[in-house]
Amino acid sequence: MRQQWPCAQGEAGSRAKDGHPMSDTLLKRARGPKILVVDDEAAILQTLRYNLERNGYDVCTAGDGRQALSVAESEKPDLIVLDVMLPQLDGIAVCREIRRSSSVPILMLTAKDQEIDKVLGLEIGADDYITKPFSIYELLARVKAHLRRLTPQAHPANKILQAGAIELDLDRQRVTKAGAVVELAPKEFGVLQTLLENKGRVVSRQTLLDKVWGFDFYGDQQTVNVHVRWLREKIEDRPNEPEHIITVRSRGYLFRE
Repeated sequence: MRQQWPCAQGEAGSRAKDGHPMSDTLLKRARGPKILVVDDEAAILQTLRYNLERNGYDVCTAGDGRQALSVAESEKPDLIVLDVMLPQLDGIAVCREIRRSSSVPILMLTAKDQEIDKVLGLEIGADDYITKPFSIYELLARVKAHLRRLTPQAHPANKILQAGAIELDLDRQRVTKAGAVVELAPKEFGVLQTLLENKGRVVSRQTLLDKVWGFDFYGDQQTVNVHVRWLREKIEDRPNEPEHIITVRSRGYLFRE
């Protein structure tokens, strides 16, 4: 049976190998990536914080939308777990505001009957969503997967992918069109890279999910469609009549020079 909302029993305090409590300084050094958890339900905040810290993450929390923006600005988290239904400012608005200045991975929490929120969340920049109630193990797996994809990967020196006026520099993680820099979010960059590496060949949506989001991504192919649309808006002269990123019905996409 999958674990659903395990009760967060109070931690007795982190201890070193000798059994003595660790100092705040040592505990801070022992922590891994920083995660901001935003939810207005205290029990959920406590549960998530407890389980994330048990798995080595540094956790900060917020109980409403405005506090979430403030904490995100001051703490600069590596990933945000963000509930949709929040007081003062809902999760969709928070996600939209964060996306104005940051590409930090955002994992949204939604209720089963909030299908519109899932789509809207992806539309305005969320990386993933998970439906309540959920297994804590599933959430931890998704957090780990998104953080792993933030780790820079080695590429051959000066490797550049080019098609017409579009140039993608893997070393500098930069895209230009006719010499002008095009600002892309990490997932958009990954989609473009995969399409350019397979220039002239059809790439299925599932292949894009596996290559860019990873084999352990739990979302659906709608995520790919949304990111392709954003990509077209940034690199196509006429996004509604694309010349480069072509949809191949029932098969996927191909990049055409």
